Amino acid sequence: MKTTELRQKDVTGLQAEVKALQKAHFGLRMQKATQQLNNTATLRSTRRDIARVKTILVEKQSAATTANQGA
Repeated sequence: MKTTELRQKDVTGLQAEVKALQKAHFGLRMQKATQQLNNTATLRSTRRDIARVKTILVEKQSAATTANQGA
């Protein structure tokens, strides 16, 4: 997922995205454990997608708290 798409989402949308990606990553890990996963590179990409979404989520949350403190 591209960062431009993620930055357009609100905080609740980003939290839902993190949950969905974590669920997908868990499924991939189970497939790897049972030797059903053909492309192991998907593990790395989902891990990085989770990190990307979490980073943008923290940025949005800190911007919101900064805006509230300034008012």
